[in-house]
Amino acid sequence: MYSDVSLFIDGQWGPAANGRTIDVVSPATGDRIGSVPHAATSDLDRALEAADKGFRTWRKVSAFDRSKVMRKAADILRQRVDAIAQLMTMEQGKPLAEAKGEILAAADVIDWFAEEARRAYGRVIPARAEGVYQLVIKEPVGPVAAFTPWNFPINQVVRKLSCALAAGCSIIVKAPEETPASPAELIRAFADAGVPPGVINLVYGVPSEISEYLIPHPVIRKMSFTGSTAVGKQLAAIAGAHMKRVTMELGGHAPAIVFDDADIDTASKLLAGAKYRNAGQVCVSPTRMLVQEKVYDQFVDGFLAHTKRLKVGDGLESGTTMGPLANARRIAAMDAFIGDARQKGATVRTGGSRIGNKGNFFEPTVLTDVPMEARVMSEEPFGPLAMISPFRGFDDVVTEANRLPYGLAAYAYTRSAKTANAIAAAVESGMMAINHHGLALPEVPFGGVKDSGYGSEGGSEAIEAYLNTKFVTQAGL
Repeated sequence: MYSDVSLFIDGQWGPAANGRTIDVVSPATGDRIGSVPHAATSDLDRALEAADKGFRTWRKVSAFDRSKVMRKAADILRQRVDAIAQLMTMEQGKPLAEAKGEILAAADVIDWFAEEARRAYGRVIPARAEGVYQLVIKEPVGPVAAFTPWNFPINQVVRKLSCALAAGCSIIVKAPEETPASPAELIRAFADAGVPPGVINLVYGVPSEISEYLIPHPVIRKMSFTGSTAVGKQLAAIAGAHMKRVTMELGGHAPAIVFDDADIDTASKLLAGAKYRNAGQVCVSPTRMLVQEKVYDQFVDGFLAHTKRLKVGDGLESGTTMGPLANARRIAAMDAFIGDARQKGATVRTGGSRIGNKGNFFEPTVLTDVPMEARVMSEEPFGPLAMISPFRGFDDVVTEANRLPYGLAAYAYTRSAKTANAIAAAVESGMMAINHHGLALPEVPFGGVKDSGYGSEGGSEAIEAYLNTKFVTQAGL
């Protein structure tokens, strides 16, 4: 049921102008399952022209009517969830249940921003003189270029796309070449809901070529990127040179802090579940488990028990709880991290190896006794690899939590309200969940600090980056 994917430009689906394609490979089998067009410069020029035209059309549509179209797109997405989930699992690898959950969550994101479209309020500022009106007006920033990764093929697109449409902007989405079919179906839902031609455009190709062409182009007024910190800094530099508005959601290396007064059974269960979701290929995945010495052994035993119960396999097979890694590069990365840690004295408590020689399957892995000089203690693993380390006291764990330049997500477990308040204040992170995992809901902010980026992709804060603020003052004649 997987078919070749097309570009979507000015309301039309079609191939690249030069006929070039990129193979799409199943992470479960290693076999080619389809292809995606490799956009030529002429395709990008068509997309830019369409986005410019689409912006002029869409910005004139009332917020009320934009909201109705978006709500219709969300309903279409829900109706098609089963078929789209199959495509996502085939191209990305995650279990079918996780794929369905991602799509249904995307529909909720669309609904949220559809309502935010009707609440992009300005304000009236009291004037100093009689007969003077001082108005703050919100206007769409203009055409947007969005760049998204393969780990959540729909979730990463839908936030940028929904924000842009809610604000009255047009958009060019550069979706991931490795997982192209599911984001294409997201955009099909919007097109079928009645979004005018040119408002949404979809391209694929070499990421660096597309970003270096689109970001500096005068048509583009804002850029949004989700991906690695290294690439994000390069793109932010390009945008900065051209004074383009930017939202960045970059890498993380989330500390998960377990104090000795916590519910250890709950902490080990929830953290293991979060760690191996999407095979650990999650920017907010808990990676450094920091456990107070008194309960360290108990936590390790519980975490190992949950890890060993995971069933690794094809995401389309019933009972699979962790699918393959999305590409062979992640296998090589896991091998390198684990080999380096072992060489420096770490203990592999479970896992540590690739499974078979077909597809990108890797064992859920737990490391203990990992020295600070091991690469994985400072570099984001982005895979099914957890490190568990003990700590003595509050100050020690805060120092370790804040040691890295990342600041995306953090987690803590404690029964003490005093400790919960103190750790939330002390850890340098854009998001923190305490005693549960409540991040990434449509209505809450989503974003990081330090090298993990800036701006929000959730909550009422997200739409602000897609709006210009205009001050108008008027006096009566």
